[in-house]
Amino acid sequence: MAKAQSISIQEALNTLTFFSGRTPYSTDAETADAFSCLSEFQNGGLYVGHYQGNSEWERHGYGDELVMVIDGQTTLFIWQDDHETAHTLTAGSLIVVPQGLWHRFETPEEVKILTITPQPTDHQTEHP
Repeated sequence: MAKAQSISIQEALNTLTFFSGRTPYSTDAETADAFSCLSEFQNGGLYVGHYQGNSEWERHGYGDELVMVIDGQTTLFIWQDDHETAHTLTAGSLIVVPQGLWHRFETPEEVKILTITPQPTDHQTEHP
């Protein structure tokens, strides 16, 4: 059985290096210092990130993903029923992305984000 532990989200964010210019083609190596796994959680993990830019498309086949903006703003695009819906998230707001739906982020300015993300995650640069 895992041991319960307290996690300071702010302290975790303070350890990250801001990554500017994220693109759908950014590699894990390029963005590694801008993201951190704080803890395992069910079939995935609790993550924080600090970046600016746009992500690739992703989806999670083994559960819903919770996305919360800690500071800044991002737009989360979800592909569902053959169309894309934009959800603007600002500090303190969150959204649950249903299992299996393709989604991506557009973040023109700096954002600090927290996610509970099931694994594995499928990624692609092309529109679904």
